[in-house]
Amino acid sequence: MAKLPPFPGTSGRRDWKTAFEAIRKLLANGDDTTQVFRIMRALNVGNAPMNYARFIATAEGGRMAYERVELAERLSDKAYVAQFAPGTVGAAYRHFLETTGYSADGLAEISKINSEEQMLHPYAWFGRRVRDTHDIWHVLTGYKADESLGEAALVAFSYAQVGGLGWAFIGGAAALKSLGVTGNTLFARAVWEGYRNGRKAKWISGEDYEKLLHEPIDSARARLGIRTPVAYLKAQRELGAEMASYLSAPKDKAAAPERLAA
Repeated sequence: MAKLPPFPGTSGRRDWKTAFEAIRKLLANGDDTTQVFRIMRALNVGNAPMNYARFIATAEGGRMAYERVELAERLSDKAYVAQFAPGTVGAAYRHFLETTGYSADGLAEISKINSEEQMLHPYAWFGRRVRDTHDIWHVLTGYKADESLGEAALVAFSYAQVGGLGWAFIGGAAALKSLGVTGNTLFARAVWEGYRNGRKAKWISGEDYEKLLHEPIDSARARLGIRTPVAYLKAQRELGAEMASYLSAPKDKAAAPERLAA
């Protein structure tokens, strides 16, 4: 695969000082999503050209890159989300939005702390695409978005799928902290399973999401090789709601702010 040039204006060096400062804040408050984007910016050096090159090398990637659809705009349109038939990925995504109170444009707004993500550049567009499909990945994988365990497991899954040391840093830190907080390895095992399941699945970032949303969800999971997260479901049952969400404070879902993104 051809090697593409780096993101314009980047130094090529990881900013570990910022990453450690941000992870301390994130581990103290799992709802502080801005720290996620700070970590991504600090550690995901070289990730954008690698993934964009892989994307445009796929059968449909070149077309989608040429069309440059902004998925946050699509997924924030209530009429667009309302169209999907029962049993489809889109219907499951609609239910996710209705039950969590989360939104695609909420993540987009928080991510603006990273100026590169707003650039008129192919890499930035692809980064927004990954960000805007994060909640679709929640739906496909079965990892809950409104609990620490589900987010950490999906972070590990995301690292396996798209690389980027920032994802590994967040997932690893959450798993390590869980050992002391929960007194067992259930949380950490679920995070490790997320990574393994991400490695085994098809590369989901190469999918045409506008088609995928119309696909029956069980068929989509089978086609993409997304496995049932056995260790995650066990951890969820045995830890209980409080320990499964040990990084996040209880809150009213109707007033819940947007949180972790890809």
